[in-house]
Amino acid sequence: MAARRRPPLVKLVPMAETADPPGEEGVSEEVQADQAVVKVRRIHRRDLNRAWEFLKLVFRDVNRETVEYQRPRTKQRFLETYEESGVEQLLFETPDEHGKECLVGYAECAFEVVGTDSWVNERYFAKRDMRPLFVEELAVHPDYHSRGIGRFILEQIEHLARLRGCTHLVLEVAQNNDRALKFYRSKNFYQLDAAIFLAKKLPVEAELLPPRRLRRS
Repeated sequence: MAARRRPPLVKLVPMAETADPPGEEGVSEEVQADQAVVKVRRIHRRDLNRAWEFLKLVFRDVNRETVEYQRPRTKQRFLETYEESGVEQLLFETPDEHGKECLVGYAECAFEVVGTDSWVNERYFAKRDMRPLFVEELAVHPDYHSRGIGRFILEQIEHLARLRGCTHLVLEVAQNNDRALKFYRSKNFYQLDAAIFLAKKLPVEAELLPPRRLRRS
């Protein structure tokens, strides 16, 4: 499948690692009653317009300052993505000061190559026995930077990848998007080949449990 031509980007990939300890934003017994909590859920059709406006806000400055292709893609393409199989679209929300759920993060990833404008060379990964989860978008509301949202999003994506037997996360980042590069490299992503992606190796969790000893009769 022919890939659409784009400006030079950096491909990032990560090595195997143990999961980061839970962030303070995670739901646990230690969370105090007055602490804000961020929740994740799958997108619904009624969320599409809201999510589209959120992505335009998040990537407004990125589009001005980097050499990346304009993000998000057209609204029509965004709406079509919702109908495609093999794609996960996740929303991350936290209550605002009025108790209304505020959209603070968005993630979009695919377990297979989708669309006609794909940047993916499937043969590259097949030859290296890599089973990647392709991270199409990872977005955090600008007012919530440095609050642990990005870390939570990445942990959720890694969790989905491990459950599906994926060996790597693969994504693309502009060479001059310093903030994003710093974040991903802090999470053990590394540059993949001389091309445009970052990737991260994941421990694989088997779907079927191993044999179990029978009790003596």
